[in-house]
Amino acid sequence: MIEDELAAFDKSINEFGDKFRNRLSDNRSQVLGLRDAFRDSLRALSEKLSLKLKEEERMLEMCLEYKNQLCRQNKLIQEKKDNLLKVITEVKDKNQELEVLTANIQDLKEEYSKKKETISTANKANEERLKRLQKSADLYRDRLGLEIRKIHGDKLQFIFISIDPKNPESPYMFSLSLNEAREYEVSDCSPHLECLAEFQEKVRKTNNFSAFLANVRKAFIATVYN
Repeated sequence: MIEDELAAFDKSINEFGDKFRNRLSDNRSQVLGLRDAFRDSLRALSEKLSLKLKEEERMLEMCLEYKNQLCRQNKLIQEKKDNLLKVITEVKDKNQELEVLTANIQDLKEEYSKKKETISTANKANEERLKRLQKSADLYRDRLGLEIRKIHGDKLQFIFISIDPKNPESPYMFSLSLNEAREYEVSDCSPHLECLAEFQEKVRKTNNFSAFLANVRKAFIATVYN
């Protein structure tokens, strides 16, 4: 009985061993298959990861390049902005200078216009005075033997004749001009008259030139009889 039981147990052990070995052999094949499949998957995944990493590196390089380009563009934009602000400031300064210059030119134009008007008025007044003088000259030439000549220095020379009955053609003369104040100024009197300054002052106040000429002629006649 014991030998039979031992033989049966040994048989059972051997059968279990065979089954275990067979199962282990099958599991080994599965494990090896799984290992090979895992290695293949790992290799494929590694390749994918390597490609992904290279793509990410390229993307990172592109991002860095874009970032550098953006920095350069921002720098250029800032420089252009600074230059533009500088130009705007210069333009504003030029505009202010132009406004000041325009105002000065306008002031000069107004001043010139006023001076021109003043000169025109003075010229008209002088023309009127000359007309009156010419009218008086014509009158006195016919009645008193007076000749009026225009000489250098914008002066008029008044020449009287028929003063001395003994020598009617003997000339008695003086020169007349207008000073800066537009007043009558007598000079170059021949023969000299002491009262000429008084006559000059009187004609400046009264502007009665006919009376002035009459007084001068009387004074010349007085010199003859004296």
